[in-house]
Amino acid sequence: MGWLAAGDGYEVALIEGRVAARATSGRAAGRQLKSLPKALKEHPEVDRLRRLAEWLDRHAAACVAQVDLWMVSALPVPTGLLARVWPDEAWQSALRDMAVVGDDPDEVGFLRDATDAGELRVVNLDGETVRLSPTTVTLPHPVLLPDLDDLREFAAELGLVQKVEQIHRATWHKPAELAEKATEVKEFAGGRYDSRFGLAARATSLGYRVSGGYATCRVRDAERITEASVWIGEPYWDDEVTTGGLSWNDQEGRSLPLREVGPVAWSEGMRMAAALYAGRRVDEGKDA
Repeated sequence: MGWLAAGDGYEVALIEGRVAARATSGRAAGRQLKSLPKALKEHPEVDRLRRLAEWLDRHAAACVAQVDLWMVSALPVPTGLLARVWPDEAWQSALRDMAVVGDDPDEVGFLRDATDAGELRVVNLDGETVRLSPTTVTLPHPVLLPDLDDLREFAAELGLVQKVEQIHRATWHKPAELAEKATEVKEFAGGRYDSRFGLAARATSLGYRVSGGYATCRVRDAERITEASVWIGEPYWDDEVTTGGLSWNDQEGRSLPLREVGPVAWSEGMRMAAALYAGRRVDEGKDA
């Protein structure tokens, strides 16, 4: 975006998400000012740029949230859609360097470009840039990637930084041996918080939904909607609370035996429970 006239002797522009000004006359002509002059703070052009900056921030957050949803839910994404949104800087930032899979489930590469013709350019584990043009691609959840360690090592070598946490996302694999009727995991139960409000606030700050006495996250796993839930205490309870057990329900609200929980739903549920437990109060001293 170029510089726009604002008042006598000034121009304004949106630079790195904030409104900047420069003088158009005098000794400082053409030089960006360190701060916005008082005369410009209420100028209509400045207000318009501020509102644009807020919209751009919301748009960027929405793009990241959508890509995260595609990844967590393993939804097939039309290649043509990626090509259409790629010119948008916010979409490109969210999608760049995501691990993608096309027609061959064993061929994983990092997305580097998408052309107008609907062709994707990815860097594979051999370090080669290859072109893909499948009808759809998936952005696999890391728990589904068999070569995750190799991908992490290769990404470090290339210096790749993902806007959406994928290959460096914390993952948990479901144990092979589970009790037949078990429906709850208590590995992260017992994390103490001074108040239910503090625990609920941590859950929402991490992007989880708080409903009733639970923090929840919903996952589409193997074409089935599964919701993981952690007990966080009754609403409006002001005293000390502790995190409860982790369980999963299907779309109809039926409690799922642990044996029936899919790999992505298991990993994401454990990730939520671990994140809530990590924010617990840790007492210090000899009586801790």
